[in-house]
Amino acid sequence: MQKPARVSSYMHRLEPEGPMRVPGFIFADDELLTDMEADVFRQVANVATLPGIVHAAMAMPDAHLGYGFPIGGVGAFDPHQGGVVSAGGVGFDIACGVRTLVTGIHKDKVLAERKTLADLLYQNIPAGLGTRKGLKISSKEMDRMLAQGSRWAVGKGYGTSSDLKKTEEGGTASGADPGAVSDKARKRLDRELGTLGSGNHYLEVQAIQEIFDDSAAQAFGLNKDDVVISIHCGSRGLGHQVATEFIRLMVQEAARQNIRLPDRDLACAPIFSDTGQQYLGAMRAAINCALANRQILAHLACETFETVFPGARVSMLYDVCHNTCREEDHELHGRSIRLFVHRKGATRAFGPGHPDLPAQYRQVGQPVLIGGSMGTSSYIMTGTVEGMELSFGSACHGAGRVMSRKQAVKKYPGRQVIDHLQKMNIEVRSHSFKGLSEEAPEAYKDVSRVVEVSHKSYLARKVARLKPMICIKG
Repeated sequence: MQKPARVSSYMHRLEPEGPMRVPGFIFADDELLTDMEADVFRQVANVATLPGIVHAAMAMPDAHLGYGFPIGGVGAFDPHQGGVVSAGGVGFDIACGVRTLVTGIHKDKVLAERKTLADLLYQNIPAGLGTRKGLKISSKEMDRMLAQGSRWAVGKGYGTSSDLKKTEEGGTASGADPGAVSDKARKRLDRELGTLGSGNHYLEVQAIQEIFDDSAAQAFGLNKDDVVISIHCGSRGLGHQVATEFIRLMVQEAARQNIRLPDRDLACAPIFSDTGQQYLGAMRAAINCALANRQILAHLACETFETVFPGARVSMLYDVCHNTCREEDHELHGRSIRLFVHRKGATRAFGPGHPDLPAQYRQVGQPVLIGGSMGTSSYIMTGTVEGMELSFGSACHGAGRVMSRKQAVKKYPGRQVIDHLQKMNIEVRSHSFKGLSEEAPEAYKDVSRVVEVSHKSYLARKVARLKPMICIKG
C-alpha cells in the first residue's frame, strides 16, 4: 500500500493506481496521519475503485478503521456514470447524529442543581443496551413515522414545528419507503423509539467555555458560559438490521453486475438498480427513524430542564446526521451535478449561502456539531465555502477511536472512569460500568486536534468549545 503524499500541512494524497478511479484525500496533520491505521489508507484506496465515484475518496481528520469505508469516510457517486450506493458506506447505525439545544441558562445555575438535574435526566431519558422503555406504536404509526421522521414526532406532541426548520432536510428524509423495511427490522425497534441506546451514544449538558467566531455564535444563539444540551444517537436496532440485510443483498447484486470488489465489505449496488433503489428507500426510512428518535429525546430533555428550571426556554440549535447517503447538488468541473454523497462518520457541513439552510444561518453557514469523547470538549463549527469544494460540504464528526472497546475495558475499569470524571466536576449516570469502560476518554483521539485540523484545512470553521457538566450514558 502506497504511503499518502503530503500536499499541505493538513492534507495528504493517495495517487490513483491499479483499479483506483480517483485519488484519495486524507485530511490530517502529520501527527494524526502517523496515528491512523494503515488500513485506513487501504480502505480509502478501495473506495476509490467503486464505479461512478467522482473527485476523490476522502478520510476526515477523525478517520479510523471501519466496515468497508473507513469511519470518517466520504465518497460521492454520479448515478449517470454507473454510480453505486454502498450500505457499508453509510454504516450500521444509519443516521446516527447530534442534536444540540440552546437553554439560555448560565452555567452557575446548572452547577447549583447539577446532581438533581443529572438524577432526573437519568430517570427520564431511557437508555442502555436493549432497553425497552420507549414508545409502543402500531404498524400504521410505524409506517407514518418511517415516512415522516421528526414531523411525525412533532405531530404526536414531541416538540414544535419550529424544530423542523433547524433539522437537516426539515426533519424528513424524502423518498423514504417504509415498505422496504423488513418485519425483522421493525421488530428490533419494539419499545426502542425514544431511547438513547448504548455504546458511544449520550446526552450531555455542556457549558459554552470559549467562543471563536462572534458573528456565527450570535447567529446560533450561543453565549459564553451559557449551557447547551447535546444528544448523540441514531436509528437503534432498526437501522442496524436494514444495514445487515442490504449488505447481504448487495454482495449478490455486485456479483450480478460484474462489479469487482477489492473488499467484500464494500458490497454495493448501482443506484439505478432495483436493489439500489430498495436500499435507498429503506435507508431513508431509517434516517426518519433516527430523526424521530432524537426529536422525542429532545422533548424529554426539555421537559426535564423546565422541571428543574421553571420558565426556561429551551430551543433547537440544529440536528445533523453523520451516517447517511444523501442526494445533493454539487459543483463539479464548472457545472452543477446531482450526486449521491456517502458520509460515514462524517458530518454534512454546508457553507454560507446554501439554499437548504435556515434563513438565520444562511449567512454564516450550517452548524456543524462535533461530539467529544466522554469527559472531553465538544465543539460547534460552521460549514465553509471552501469545504463545499474540498469535500462536498463534509467535515469530521468527533474524535475517532484509537483503542478498541475490548482494549478499553481491560485498561479502564468503569468505577475508575466515574471517579476520574467526578474529579473533573462532571456528573456521570450510566446503566453499565462496561459501557463506561468502552467509552473512556483515553480510548479516543484528541478531539481538539481533530477540530483544529478541520478548521485549518477549511473543512469547517470553529465557533465554540463546550465543556461537559453532566453525561448520561447507556
